[in-house]
Amino acid sequence: MIPLRFRAELPPIEEPLVVRLRDWLTGGFRSDREAVLLGIADGGREYDFNGFSLRIEADPDQSLDGDVVMGFPGSSVVHRLVRAGSSHNTFLITERCDQLCVMCSQPPKQAHRDLFPQFEQAALLAPIDATIGLSGGEPLLFKEQLFALIDNVSKVRPDLRFHVLTNAQHFDSDDEAWLRGSARERILWGIPLYAPGAADHDAIVVKEGAFTRLFGSLAILARAGAMIELRTVVTRRNAALLPRLARLIATDLPFCASWALMQLEPIGYGRMNWNVLFHDSSVEFEPIARAMNIALALDIDVALYNFPLCTVPEEYRHYAPRTISDWKQKYLETCRQCSLKPSCGGFFEWYDPKRGFARVSLT
Repeated sequence: MIPLRFRAELPPIEEPLVVRLRDWLTGGFRSDREAVLLGIADGGREYDFNGFSLRIEADPDQSLDGDVVMGFPGSSVVHRLVRAGSSHNTFLITERCDQLCVMCSQPPKQAHRDLFPQFEQAALLAPIDATIGLSGGEPLLFKEQLFALIDNVSKVRPDLRFHVLTNAQHFDSDDEAWLRGSARERILWGIPLYAPGAADHDAIVVKEGAFTRLFGSLAILARAGAMIELRTVVTRRNAALLPRLARLIATDLPFCASWALMQLEPIGYGRMNWNVLFHDSSVEFEPIARAMNIALALDIDVALYNFPLCTVPEEYRHYAPRTISDWKQKYLETCRQCSLKPSCGGFFEWYDPKRGFARVSLT
């Protein structure tokens, strides 16, 4: 598993520090947000940061050049916010949420630390043409700060794109002008829709009225011309409903750019409720296939996220891209000789074969 935290010795700071690590200077230019490598010894890397020492303990074979890290006063750890060589960079805006989805991989917490200024600094230091994920919890619980972050970054870095994961419970008509703004084409809104009716959707997110509120928000986003990616985690609770959901999306939500059917992530509430929620698509793909056939016939851009290729019938495998974030991705011993491995996203780091797919085999 790719580490996102490192032990470190920080310079004297009174506020959270965000800095880009560099192995060397390019053209002699250096910003006041860059730390330049001085040397590697005894399992640690020493950097010069504006005349102060910054030491990070990391595997010497692992590149940190161009990565953006954050450290806190009095801490002996830095957090890796942006990895220069990765397409999976997401800022956890908050751990607060107003839903309690039964399969949530990031169960909500009441505590919140406002790090919007630090996230803004990190985005400004990201590689050219990067996509930054903004997630939670529910990031739109802090809608004003979130919009300001996107605006401020976009003015300086119009090359960046944003993928915002939100339950879409907090849009209102006053947001339409902002949603139509200059950043509109650089934002993809990832929004969960779990069932074709209020009773089932609301039961899964454990919030009465969520389905109705969601459709109101989707209408606001549609009027503003926003790009929307619908997301449906497949579980035993909704698998049989997927064909109906496909028809609903085609008839009522044709303005959505894409629909992702997602396998369950075995962490958080997903792990806690695994035995009652996990739908084994390796032996029961039929409702997923029916939903996909309907979606494709009705011209919906549909994909399978987090599905190992050997658990998907051959004719649907080209709809299953590598989507598991690289820092939480693994392959099983069985995968070593599999011909599909180069194009397969593998498994979640915390996947347990004893409780997982019944059919995992060489292909």
